Amino acid sequence: MKQTITLLAFLFNLSFGFSQTLNTLSVDKKGKYLLLGEINRQGLKKNSFNNWFSKNYDDYLVNNKIVNRLKRPLKDYEIKVFLGTWCRDSKREIPNFYKVLDAANFPEKQLKVIAVNKTVEAYKQSPNGEEKDLNIHRVPTFIFYKNGKEVNRIVEFPKETLERDILKIISSKKYTPNYSVVSDMERLLNLKTINELILEEKILVSKFSEFAKGSRELNTYGYKLLYSGEIDKALYIFDFNTKVFPYKHNTYDSLGEAYFIAKNYTEALKNYSHVLRLKPDDENAVKMIEKIKLID
Repeated sequence: MKQTITLLAFLFNLSFGFSQTLNTLSVDKKGKYLLLGEINRQGLKKNSFNNWFSKNYDDYLVNNKIVNRLKRPLKDYEIKVFLGTWCRDSKREIPNFYKVLDAANFPEKQLKVIAVNKTVEAYKQSPNGEEKDLNIHRVPTFIFYKNGKEVNRIVEFPKETLERDILKIISSKKYTPNYSVVSDMERLLNLKTINELILEEKILVSKFSEFAKGSRELNTYGYKLLYSGEIDKALYIFDFNTKVFPYKHNTYDSLGEAYFIAKNYTEALKNYSHVLRLKPDDENAVKMIEKIKLID
């Protein structure tokens, strides 16, 4: 009888006890703690996370004049946050964000916080896949929803301050998040095939060359696609990035890595050789070329 009751309790908790999976603690290869999946403030105030959460929360000075303008309209929104407890930007911005929400009396039940991984196998992914189809390529990412639809987002760090960025978003003022070229490219990949985009390449390269702030913008996006198993899209992004930044050795290095993972060793070798033309002392390119020659 006791075993039956225990089993029934377990099944009940499995069905309704979502708190069981809240604040899932994991350990990385270096033995450091990280949180994965849905988390809350309580999870961030435990273990080693509290060292940075409480300090940065206490140190942040809220602009109360701006926050007073947020209090009423912000309650009409739901917010979804993606972060990495291993990420420097997340450690800085997440406590600050909580403090702004507290000052604005934002209902915490309308806030959902997801912690993502950093491994190659689960790059910026959560165990339950909450990031799927949301183009989470940088963390932290703060997504604002109204009536179930995304209104806008803050990516990695505010363009001015959290308070001012939030005010612009909920006031329907023009607000373009950081790394907008990634959002543009994501939209294009959803609208058109890769072959269609290749036909428009000259126009697109010219456009993206004007607005891209550095090769890392699309490079990081390419790795997000690569580690999510979208190899064809990743190859396209990395190749496109070499055309936007033909003088950057890291763009060819990333393209070479993607081709290596795709087992196209001819193209991988070609790109690693290009790396050496731009940076003759690049140790990784030398190592990879030797590795490819052994495979051939």
